[in-house]
Amino acid sequence: MNSHFYRAPAAILVVALSACSAFPTGSDSQQAKRIADTNIQLGIAYMRQGDNETALVKLQKALEADPNSATANGTLAILYENIGENKLAEKHFKIALRLSPEDPQTHNNYGQYLCRHGEYTQALEQFKIAASDPLYPGLAGSLTNAGICAGSIPDAKQAEDYFRKALEHDQNYAYALLQMANLMFTQGNNLAARAYIQRFDGVSKPSAESLWLGVRIENTLGDMSAAGGYAMKLKNDFPNTKEAASLREWENEHRGQQ
Repeated sequence: MNSHFYRAPAAILVVALSACSAFPTGSDSQQAKRIADTNIQLGIAYMRQGDNETALVKLQKALEADPNSATANGTLAILYENIGENKLAEKHFKIALRLSPEDPQTHNNYGQYLCRHGEYTQALEQFKIAASDPLYPGLAGSLTNAGICAGSIPDAKQAEDYFRKALEHDQNYAYALLQMANLMFTQGNNLAARAYIQRFDGVSKPSAESLWLGVRIENTLGDMSAAGGYAMKLKNDFPNTKEAASLREWENEHRGQQ
């Protein structure tokens, strides 16, 4: 089961910046909030660039300006996990949830954290809370994350149930389609795996993961032309990925068997 969780492009921004401050109204508090919001945005930008050291400085400044910002605490929790400070990550996730207990994105992010650290039951509960908000834009993502986490238990039946729920919510949700293709292939249901990967191809740009899966599905089904097409695109478009390395190793093994 793929262990990579889905994060929407803006998911690292834990909740909307305009809804996070517990400061009272007033010019000083509004200035403090603006300072916090600016530093949060800068922290997120540095995290995306991989500059965790500068990101930490910015997010700490955000908390100094607005200690009751759920966004600052939630984003800082993600950063702390990224740099291996898991106790601090847990602490700030809990603070963020205390400050904004109904925010689905924070529940989703905390669920990912818990699942990565083997707390599967608690993680699934966080994903369920996130997905219980019908207005949450990331609802399908949380259901897909729940499926990935269930697969880590491993519980393939529960994983499939979550992926199907995600697709009931959005039939063209690309990441759930990819996870279903992977699950079907793992279970030996190759025709279903092909159907899901083709649906994925119809709604999303290919990824190294989807192309490598396509190679294996079509090879198993005996369509070497389709397998070769996936393989060529993987080598051309994603040459330095682990999937491309796996493909090269796989091709060498098959040449050795001929």
